[in-house]
Amino acid sequence: MKKYHIYLTYDERQEIVYALMDKRHDLIRTGHYTDAVDEIIDKVVNAKIKRVKVL
Repeated sequence: MKKYHIYLTYDERQEIVYALMDKRHDLIRTGHYTDAVDEIIDKVVNAKIKRVKVL
């Protein structure tokens, strides 16, 4: 399995979390499991923050 690294700004990270939470709420509303979305939310929220200088 390949690992990918993406670098996000604070605003981009926040948008991803909000989109995942909306998806989670939709799954709950329709009675589906949310395990996969919960794992992704956990990874995004708990990811290390690395400062990168952009040229």
